[in-house]
Amino acid sequence: MTIELNHTIVAAHDKEASAAFLADLLGLAVGPQYGPFVPVQIPNGVTLDYLDTGDGPITSQHYAFLVSEDEFTEIFGRIQAAGVEYYADPGHRRVGEINHLDGGRGAYFIDPNGHNMEILTRPYGSGS
Repeated sequence: MTIELNHTIVAAHDKEASAAFLADLLGLAVGPQYGPFVPVQIPNGVTLDYLDTGDGPITSQHYAFLVSEDEFTEIFGRIQAAGVEYYADPGHRRVGEINHLDGGRGAYFIDPNGHNMEILTRPYGSGS
């Protein structure tokens, strides 16, 4: 039996703006609205379906994107050009830094809803 993650719902105060924020930074497209969702499809087939959840607080979730070295350079350049604050750690103590865990590069940034986004070039535990 093959099991694959197909999609997940991302809570948002403004689903269009939130989907565009992530898609623009990752160099992806925002798909057409499907029902109440605004999708951003990741190249491995997983879709992040943005959903407006009202004005109340949103519980922060973590979304990590494994990217190539070249993709990291491109995405990180867009993060910097957009003036998005970034961090080397998930606790956001190392502001304006990236990490080099497992011999790769990684960075965290916050989306407009408080979700903790991450780009990394090596899966955790893959390095020496």
